[in-house]
Amino acid sequence: MNSIIERIRANFTDSIQTKIHSADSILNIIAEASEEVVQALLEGHKILSCGNGGSACDSMHFSSEMLNRFKQERPGLPAIALTADISTLTSIANDYHFSDVFAKQVRALGQAGDLLLAITTSGNSTNIVNAVKAAHDKNMNVIALTGHDGGKIADHLQEKDIEIRVPAYDTARIQETHILIIHCICDIVDFRLFGHGEIPV
Repeated sequence: MNSIIERIRANFTDSIQTKIHSADSILNIIAEASEEVVQALLEGHKILSCGNGGSACDSMHFSSEMLNRFKQERPGLPAIALTADISTLTSIANDYHFSDVFAKQVRALGQAGDLLLAITTSGNSTNIVNAVKAAHDKNMNVIALTGHDGGKIADHLQEKDIEIRVPAYDTARIQETHILIIHCICDIVDFRLFGHGEIPV
C-alpha cells in the first residue's frame, strides 16, 4: 500500500513542479493569448476549439466555460468545440479522411477575425495542423496549446499566432497544465469583460 501512496504522491509532485516550471516561462504568453480572446469577443467574433483525446475534452471544457459561465454569472460568450458533433466528425472521417475532421469545420464555420484554439500535447496531430492551415485560409488567428518541442504545428504558425508551449514531455503533465491555462484564459476574459473577481489567492 505504501508504494501505491508514493506513486500517487509522485504524480501530485510532478504535476505541481510542471506548473511551477511553466509559470516561470509562459505567464506573459498566457496573458497575451487572453487579451487576444478578449479582443476577438469585443469585436463580435467567436472562438473555435479542437483537439484529440484528452485535448478534445479540453476543447469542449473551454467552450462550455465560454457559452455557459466560468465562475460568475454573466452572458454566454460565442465558442464552438469542433470536437463535440460526433455525426459531423464521423461523416468527414468516413467520406474524406480523419485528418480533415477539424479543417472542414473551420472552413464552414470560421470567419475572418474569429480565433482557433488548437490543443495538441505533441504538436504533431495532422488534423490539428490542417485546422491551423484552414484557419489561416479564413483569415483567423490561432492560439496553440502545445508541449514537448512544439512539434510540427510550430512550423505552421504565423507571426500573429500565439503558441503557449508547456515545457514538459510527459503527456499527462502537459494536459494538466493545459487545463490550468484554459482556466487562466477564462478568468482573464471574465475579469476584462465583466470586472469579475479579485486576484485568486
